[in-house]
Amino acid sequence: MATVETTTTQPRERILGAATALLAEGGRDAVSTRAVSAAAGVQAQTIYRHFGDMQGLLDEVARRGYASYLAAKQAQGEDDDPMTRLRNGWDMHVAFGLANPALYRLLYTEPRPGQQFAVTGDAQQVLLAIVERVARAGRLRTGVEPAASMIHSAGMGVTLTLIAAQADGRLSHYEGLSENVREAVLDSVLAPAPAADDDVVARPGTGSRSAAVHAVALKSLMRDGVRSLTSGERTLLGEWLDRVAAEDSAVADAATAGSAGSEAGTAEPGAGSARRP
Repeated sequence: MATVETTTTQPRERILGAATALLAEGGRDAVSTRAVSAAAGVQAQTIYRHFGDMQGLLDEVARRGYASYLAAKQAQGEDDDPMTRLRNGWDMHVAFGLANPALYRLLYTEPRPGQQFAVTGDAQQVLLAIVERVARAGRLRTGVEPAASMIHSAGMGVTLTLIAAQADGRLSHYEGLSENVREAVLDSVLAPAPAADDDVVARPGTGSRSAAVHAVALKSLMRDGVRSLTSGERTLLGEWLDRVAAEDSAVADAATAGSAGSEAGTAEPGAGSARRP
């Protein structure tokens, strides 16, 4: 059972240390008032005096446990390529979950109707900021918030899957899962990098400089404020840009799918995958 030094540290730190150890050893259910009191060598009233209730204690355990991960995520250089930052952020998220499975489950699977841990909200803001930079670089083919939600949800699902596999000793069976899902999700929200000789206006179906990408980029740039437009005008323009992005993305997807089908249908029979000239 978890125990902490009771002679040299302050009661608050002993309580936090005991709760953290209990969480790591037995998960959320192991962090009870009785167990924490016994491990920290304090009375139950002491826990309530310092943290209000057990939820307050768990919130502080989560904040401290998440702090180093969040600091590392925020410390990524602003000058780094935003696509690289997206990939690195995904990998950091999965690595944090595997290194701290009980804490991760507490943060992301603990039922808290109408609430979320403040630290996970901070991490979401970091992700939104990175996706915003992707949009301003003209590389996002959907809205910032939907793209961030897709990335976050997929990353959380992968992390929880790998945590479960790790607990069952089957983690090696999932080798490559995180990278494969990461690239599939990013492919769905990122536009291809333009070639050096790309026209400003995209060729139909290429998607490299589509209207959707420009619409998303313009809406993102407008977040800094456009003094020549009123608040109402900015809102209306934002709605128009959302419609352009949604419609053009659908057209580009259909054109890409049709082009792939056409190429497959014109392949020469016989040797390999040679195509007609």
